[in-house]
Amino acid sequence: MQFLSEKACENHRNLNMETTRTRGWKGYVSLRIEAIRAQYQKMPAFLREEGQHYLERLQKNGEDIFQQLTESKARMKHWREMLRGMYEELKKMGYKPHVELLQAFGDILYRCEFLLLQVPKPVNPELSTGPITGLVDKLRGFRVDITLHPERANSHIFLHGDLRSMNVGCDAQDDPHITAAPGCFLSWGAQTFTFGKYYWEVHVGDSCNWAFGVCNNYWKEKRQNDKVDEEKGLFLLGCVKEDVHCSLFTTSPLMVQYVPRPTNQVGIFLNCEDRTVSFVDVDQSSLIHTITNCSFSPPLRPIHCCSHF
Repeated sequence: MQFLSEKACENHRNLNMETTRTRGWKGYVSLRIEAIRAQYQKMPAFLREEGQHYLERLQKNGEDIFQQLTESKARMKHWREMLRGMYEELKKMGYKPHVELLQAFGDILYRCEFLLLQVPKPVNPELSTGPITGLVDKLRGFRVDITLHPERANSHIFLHGDLRSMNVGCDAQDDPHITAAPGCFLSWGAQTFTFGKYYWEVHVGDSCNWAFGVCNNYWKEKRQNDKVDEEKGLFLLGCVKEDVHCSLFTTSPLMVQYVPRPTNQVGIFLNCEDRTVSFVDVDQSSLIHTITNCSFSPPLRPIHCCSHF
């Protein structure tokens, strides 16, 4: 009964996660479609047909994953009811005479083990990302060399396990709900940007637990015990390991990005004129995400956080 109860709790957490993903999935796909469309509008006219095919594939991919999430929710709800039924049956058996209980034990044990073999696993939703012809070549026209200053050694980026909130450079002991990736370091770019367009690339390899982007001086000057304002000038793409999966997220606002994790180079494009920060998978020439309507308060500088493993 205790084991069934533990599995029921696990299923409850998974069901909540699947419900949240399903509820926000169509909105996420719509945002991504608009981001891809905006990129193609900046490209030469001869790429319009490629852009149309890309958007059609993205829409279809999004609909397929939404169906998978819906079916996964239904399986979890059905399994929840089966667990409840089995738990109540065991509960009633506990009041039966010992002989009767032992006679029925083989059957109930078999059915219980069979039920536990049917544990539904959450869907790992991931939209496919095709290349955008000429994207990286165009961005490299704004390339700058970045020099990093590790002014705050042994600082960290802390993340809630469910990616609801984050913190930079604080003591994890201040909040028992926050976990830190050990062996992280935080570096700041020597350069500062106030206007114009800038692009640079960062090597990530196969690692998880990293974050790159831009920030304003609030984050560089923030003291150890200052209250954190997550929306105040921090624009990051990050990767955090959850169980066996690596999840991407962006900030301002904090949100999960359901696209493949880059495995080599990440490109960062800061457009002070449009008030946007874009992240691209360099090897795939694909857009990861664009943070729009950024609340820039120059000067802005690169920020780099990465674990040692």
